[in-house]
Amino acid sequence: MSTVNLEHLFKPSSVAVIGASNRPHSVGQVIMRNLLAGGFDGPIMPVNPRSQSIGGVLAYPDVENLPVVPELAVICVPPQAVIPVMECLDRKGCKAAIVLTAGLGSVPYDETRSVKQAMLEIAARNKMRLLGPNCLGLMVPPIGLNASFSHQSASKGKIAFVSQSGALCTAVLDWAAARGVGFSHFVSLGECDDVDFGDVIDYLGSDPDTRAIMLYIESIHERRSFISAARAASRNKPILCIKSGRFAEGAAAAASHTGALAGADDVFDAAIKRAGVLRVYTIAEMFSAAETLSRMRPFRGDKLGIITNGGGIGVLAVDALIERHGHLAHLEQSTIDNLNSVLPDTWSHANPVDIIGDAPGERYAKSIDKVLADPNIDSLLVMHAPTAITNPVEVARGVIDAVKITKKNMLTIWVGEPTVAPARVLFNEAGLPTYNTPEQAVAAFQHMVNYRKLQDLLMETPPSVPQDFTPEIDKARGIIHLAIHSGRTMLTEPEAKAVLDCYGINTVKTLSVETTEQAVATAEKIGFPVALKILSDDISHKSDVGGVVLNLESGEEVHRAATKMLKNIGKQFPDARLRGFTVQEMVKRQNARELIVGMTTDPIFGPVILFGHGGVEVEVVRDRAMALPPLNMKLARELVEGTRIYNLLKGYRDVPPVNLEELYMTLVRLSQLVVHLGEVVELDMNPLLIDQKGVIALDARIKVTPKVESDDKRLAIHPYPRHLKQEIVLEDGTKYMLRPIKPEDEPAHYAFMSKLTPEDIHFRFFGSVRELPHSEMARQTQLDYDRAMAFVATVPNGTSQGDIHGIVQVAIDPNNEHAEYAVMVRSDIKGRGLGRILMEKMIEFCRAKGVATFIGQVLPNNRRMLTLCEKLGFSRKYLEDEEVFEVTLPLGQPSKPHA
Repeated sequence: MSTVNLEHLFKPSSVAVIGASNRPHSVGQVIMRNLLAGGFDGPIMPVNPRSQSIGGVLAYPDVENLPVVPELAVICVPPQAVIPVMECLDRKGCKAAIVLTAGLGSVPYDETRSVKQAMLEIAARNKMRLLGPNCLGLMVPPIGLNASFSHQSASKGKIAFVSQSGALCTAVLDWAAARGVGFSHFVSLGECDDVDFGDVIDYLGSDPDTRAIMLYIESIHERRSFISAARAASRNKPILCIKSGRFAEGAAAAASHTGALAGADDVFDAAIKRAGVLRVYTIAEMFSAAETLSRMRPFRGDKLGIITNGGGIGVLAVDALIERHGHLAHLEQSTIDNLNSVLPDTWSHANPVDIIGDAPGERYAKSIDKVLADPNIDSLLVMHAPTAITNPVEVARGVIDAVKITKKNMLTIWVGEPTVAPARVLFNEAGLPTYNTPEQAVAAFQHMVNYRKLQDLLMETPPSVPQDFTPEIDKARGIIHLAIHSGRTMLTEPEAKAVLDCYGINTVKTLSVETTEQAVATAEKIGFPVALKILSDDISHKSDVGGVVLNLESGEEVHRAATKMLKNIGKQFPDARLRGFTVQEMVKRQNARELIVGMTTDPIFGPVILFGHGGVEVEVVRDRAMALPPLNMKLARELVEGTRIYNLLKGYRDVPPVNLEELYMTLVRLSQLVVHLGEVVELDMNPLLIDQKGVIALDARIKVTPKVESDDKRLAIHPYPRHLKQEIVLEDGTKYMLRPIKPEDEPAHYAFMSKLTPEDIHFRFFGSVRELPHSEMARQTQLDYDRAMAFVATVPNGTSQGDIHGIVQVAIDPNNEHAEYAVMVRSDIKGRGLGRILMEKMIEFCRAKGVATFIGQVLPNNRRMLTLCEKLGFSRKYLEDEEVFEVTLPLGQPSKPHA
């Protein structure tokens, strides 16, 4: 994940085309034609040893003879010529290249490397960025750059489109040209061997010319960088995606096309939801959603009001809304009374508000004014069907005038084609989203609703965990390693339950025995009734082969069941290695529901947690939802609410609701297990019983592996860095816990801010700030630990447990080149050395992370901070334009603090 040198790719001042040609319909000829026709105002330098000019432009025999260093090189030569070209570009100092050539991975360069591998090694020497190979190229319409071999150019606009498929790029360009849609960037990624989705999203996320980002994804290569970049960018602008390979057959096709595996579709949904990305399913839907979201006003709710001059189209809109699980607003009686005063008696007297077919612009305007005043209306859809006695343009002007001052979101539908086309032009000019059909408009409204939900998820403060719990990590890992050292990849049921018990997950008491006689004795010791299960490393789903018998009421029944079980399994699976039985108490809970809770490892996104309807019919019912770890209580709740069984868990008729808090806590603890124990690659608890008393796992399976990746490679989302916790003692004996900040710390952060003096606030924010809004506080507490860090100093015990007394924060750029810090200590405890300890903690963290420079800005009258920076070895420079000191500490070597 890096934006290093991407400005040379997306904003070059000069372009060289290596492999430029005059041969009609060749890639080199089309590239030159597109570059020259695009209006790019920098030098365009064709390279061809056999031509004096290409397209009327002086050509050069090779890269060495180019008169200037090309900021961007477009390479369209045969595979065998790519490496010599790359060597020349590297020597010349080129910083970015688009590689259009295909098949580089299958062409050998030497005995150990393919052409692709050798190319990437050359590029890495001096951080030359590569787009492709095997791509269509790149367009940046605002600067007139068309470095592609597309048949169609892109016009200027505010939408960025990024695709792994070159063929889809050309189709999208045709679609957009026919509808007058423009782009800020149009990027064909190709095989993503260097520049990937994460890099481009990071760049576009801070690009002022880009209002929305659209992605076509076949497979994700770098899961951590994709989610990290998308999560950061989606806080600033909408990101929408289409994902191919949604079904098994499609996924196989995508793999053969991109050379990468496609992950399960529901896992992909869980991943992009966590990143704040909105998924759509068609090209038309994507552009419609991008246009709608980029014009969206602050969104306060999901209830829609409808005004129409035709009952039929109003009903179609309501049908589409209900089908998409939307909410139709209910009109207040006062609103109906107000509408009665301005509408004919025959109006609908309900939502949709049918104002009758002869409604002119004035009637629309008065109706809109009354409806928008209703507190139940969050957004308003205004519809018009042409009639012989109304003018669509006049009505449109009335609508535009009526909504100029409203803060609510407006959508319009003028049904028809040539008759209403001028009205749609007016809506576009006024910045009002407009659509051709009720279905399109309702889909756009639901996109706004879903996007707002995603944004709320990114910003919502999770509740604190109801109770403190410290898992027995070493004990759990010891159980797993004993199994691995004995050559097993599946834990026995008692072992699996013991691991779960280390994480506070309630399981039914289960004991292992080797013989039938021991099974009887153990059952009598536990107490009847009991369940008897076969114990074998070769039999996973025991109930499928008669390896489970429930509700055994006596020793005789246990003996008969065990004998029969051994006989039947011996016939069905003569080669199965039987280790005996497990005996467990029967758990009977009236009104308990059966759930499945577990995890699996996705080939793309790594560990993923599953929740759903459990029991023996789990694969038939297929009611489940997935989420990426780590989870907190908020995310656990969202996971449960994503299933149909959630409605049953809330209670119905005379069945009481279950203990949902205990269920959420179980999911959080499972998430901790997944984060801590990289050896676990598959786990399920099925059934997991739940009722008003809580949860208990009746059965458990855990699959393990000795090959454990680091968290950086294994988890798609950076887990909470608990290893960075540190207890400290100040010189006056005050004890503190220094730890990374958590999302749950937002209330404590507000309390901390309230105890700062106006001077402290001025020094931190360079101005007067009464209270930070929730959106900003969420950004300070809900960190992506890949690119930001904050350490808080909290009181470790006593009545003030959890109180924040100091905080230091850094924002780290995607290239890991610099970290900009801010530090605050509570006003009433300054002068004890806490500020220095916080600074040293953060400097140590950034140095270990490989950050090059630690920087900050300090007001001239903040003498305390300037003195501290001097003691820590910072240099400083006064910035006259900003009237601040910029303080800088290189982190390549440990600093030498002054006395």
